[in-house]
Amino acid sequence: MAQANYKEALLEAQLDEDEGADILMVKPAMPYLDIIKGLKDQSNLPIAAYHVSGEYAMLKAAAMNGWLDEKAVVLEALMSIRRAGASVILTYYAKQAAKWLQE
Repeated sequence: MAQANYKEALLEAQLDEDEGADILMVKPAMPYLDIIKGLKDQSNLPIAAYHVSGEYAMLKAAAMNGWLDEKAVVLEALMSIRRAGASVILTYYAKQAAKWLQE
């Protein structure tokens, strides 16, 4: 699928749904927030978003270099995925984010 073709992504997802999909997944999550939103608008299926290892590594490296506040940026990134329409977020930050959210 052409990564720049928004309409193709939505069409492919609709075909998956028509074939009996139980959930739709978007991978990677952050560069495709618009696709997550489009899927949420066109489908009643749960939308899963995979916050991939590259996104994790990028945030982790920046935090380790003191370039950003890891907790604030990670929670903002995950919120943006949720706000776009994801019902489920798969992330390497799952355990840490759960702890931060309990604070």
